[in-house]
Amino acid sequence: MASNRSSNSLVVPNASAALDQMKYEVAREIGISLPQDGYYGDMATRDAGAIGGNITRRLCQMAEMQLAGTAFR
Repeated sequence: MASNRSSNSLVVPNASAALDQMKYEVAREIGISLPQDGYYGDMATRDAGAIGGNITRRLCQMAEMQLAGTAFR
């Protein structure tokens, strides 16, 4: 039986809103419309993976730029 404990907890709890905003921005940029009702069960796995992959790519880019001492975008 699965527990309700998630291993995907945020280090900075206030980052949840920023990550959610990034999800919508990335989806809009790659032409995927997110459901307004919040139910993602009808979304293709390929689309969800594309959104997640682009978010990860953007976060890595932001971290690399921060380590290099430059601003993002």
